[in-house]
Amino acid sequence: MRYPEAPRLDLVDDLHGSRVADPYRWLEDPADPRTQEWSRAQDALAAEVLAGLPLRERFAASLGELVRSGAVGLPVWRGERAFSTRRDPGQEHAVLRVREADGTLRVLVDPMALDPEGTTTLDAWSPSWEGDRLAYQVSTGGDEESQLYVLDVATGELLDGPVDRCRYSPVGWLPGGEELFYVRRLAPGEVPAGEEQYHRRVWRHRVGGDPADDVLVHGEGLDPTNYYGVRTSADGRWLVVSASAGTAPRDDVWLADLSAAPAGGPPPLRELQTGVDAQTAAWVARDGRLWLMSDRDAPRWRLAVADPADPATWAPEAWRDVVPQQETGVLTDAALVDGPDGGLQVLAVHAVDATDRLSLWAGDGAGRLADVTPPGAGSIAGVSAPPTGGTTAWVGYTDYATPPSVLRWDSADPDALDAWEQAPVAGTVPELTVVETHARSADGTPVHLFVLSGTGRADRPRPTVLYGYGGFNVALTPAYSAQALAWVAAGGVWVVANLRGGSEHGEEWHRAGMRERKQNVFDDFAAAGEHLVAEGWTTPGQLAVMGGSNGGLLVGATLTQRPDLASAVVCSAPLLDMVRYELFGLGRTWNDEYGTADDPVELGWLLGYSPYHAVREGTAYPAVLITTFESDTRVDPLHGRKLAAALQHATAAEAPVVLRRETSVGHGARAVSRTVGLAADQLGFLAAHTGLTP
Repeated sequence: MRYPEAPRLDLVDDLHGSRVADPYRWLEDPADPRTQEWSRAQDALAAEVLAGLPLRERFAASLGELVRSGAVGLPVWRGERAFSTRRDPGQEHAVLRVREADGTLRVLVDPMALDPEGTTTLDAWSPSWEGDRLAYQVSTGGDEESQLYVLDVATGELLDGPVDRCRYSPVGWLPGGEELFYVRRLAPGEVPAGEEQYHRRVWRHRVGGDPADDVLVHGEGLDPTNYYGVRTSADGRWLVVSASAGTAPRDDVWLADLSAAPAGGPPPLRELQTGVDAQTAAWVARDGRLWLMSDRDAPRWRLAVADPADPATWAPEAWRDVVPQQETGVLTDAALVDGPDGGLQVLAVHAVDATDRLSLWAGDGAGRLADVTPPGAGSIAGVSAPPTGGTTAWVGYTDYATPPSVLRWDSADPDALDAWEQAPVAGTVPELTVVETHARSADGTPVHLFVLSGTGRADRPRPTVLYGYGGFNVALTPAYSAQALAWVAAGGVWVVANLRGGSEHGEEWHRAGMRERKQNVFDDFAAAGEHLVAEGWTTPGQLAVMGGSNGGLLVGATLTQRPDLASAVVCSAPLLDMVRYELFGLGRTWNDEYGTADDPVELGWLLGYSPYHAVREGTAYPAVLITTFESDTRVDPLHGRKLAAALQHATAAEAPVVLRRETSVGHGARAVSRTVGLAADQLGFLAAHTGLTP
């Protein structure tokens, strides 16, 4: 294949005594005329290659139905109103609705009504305690910048906004709906150049007021990469503020008694947890107790209580466990409900080998009361209960064949889960069998796999896609996947690997795949591929690997370390130049996960696997499709450009290396039609290079 010309610079950096070549640094600059010309040539090449994929149109038709299956979000109850999202077949984006006390439903926010082009996304939303006001955040073109608005729920009237620079901002309402706490970055002119995405602060804001008059609550003088959380109690007395430096698996937590705050001034925050290598989510519930969900001295998490008014009880040795750490399950969520005869109970979610379980616990710490049988081997997306009390909770559920739906549970019949709102399915979901198995990694660690197929057995080797992520404490639990279903419907096998670096087995599992242990993740993934071949599911010539974001790093490292493992690779929104990743996008917030090139020891970790630096001339690389998004403000598309150029120059194989760029979309949410187009290209490419013949 004739690739676009990409000049190689004779550029070598001396980093802590290590000589590090960077021949394609010019591709970091999207405004460079050379980058623009090269990118246009890559676009032409990608269009030619992708248009010629034999199964692309078939996959587009299949995905067009499966992706358009609906999705229903977990309701959030405030007063007598329930707020939730829903997407029906044919809709490009989910809409935010309110269910009134009489059961009627109204749409409050419809991204397509805001922007018929489909490039506006609903990023977050939070109703006031009374349910009469709604704060919501939207962004456009994939930039995830999140402008904040407030509307009147009854009339739909816009009361406030836009307030800019609210990316990743939680909202904590005060009773009455006149004031809220939120998080906003400082203005670009107030921070050093290049740090515009950092320097967040917690503010107190009056609805309808000028944000310039907001009261600064917290964040001044702290780590500029901090992400902040805010939570208020329903009675308006208590404020909890948390902070984590980037994505570090630890946080500081402060508690404020707002009744002691000066009128209109910042509340006095007291330390609940600072400088501790642990994570704690804290809130004050309707029973007046301080609830603490934490991995402090409990890597599989526990739920405990303390007294918010008595700092002597804030020390972890004084916490009283309500849901203690379990031997195998990882606590992921909990909701407070009333028992049928009074008394507080806790509906808890635990993940066991990446499949979720429900159980009921006594709110006074007396122990487990019952197990709740879920509808299948799937994922519980969360549990929700009205903050004012009641015996009912709502459970979000999905599995590989069930779109996100909501179930209703009541403490009067604790083993029953009833359908509350089912997501509609567009088209026919193929026959699907899920087999759970374990590979053995290089150091002997067992790695759990979900194997999805139409047969449920390895009766003959088939084209197989191995998907993974392995980082940032993210668990890959069963979830409806149109891509997986379309691949299985065409006769292939789809496999999800639960690698170290995720949260499938708690914080210890996460830390076994981060920083100096990152190679464990790549070893786990390679072992998964070898296991699938050994068990007869596939062959190296029929195996493909796929991942996005941190998963793009995963497959980038796999293709450079083990070019023999698979015949095809899809690498999406990837992180690939691990020496310079901190200089772009949100990279600086990830150095606790990966390490920093500013430290000579940590630079050694990064160079040990950085895909861009591991490309070797004359190597026969598999077929590679790199997909990037030009509006991605998390992972800069320069990573994909640089690896594409390096692979196109180096590969000794005839298998193509293709860069597919997309504009006006970013790292996160996108319109359904955009999802279909991307997924059809990806599956069509994998099918062509694994020999999939429906």
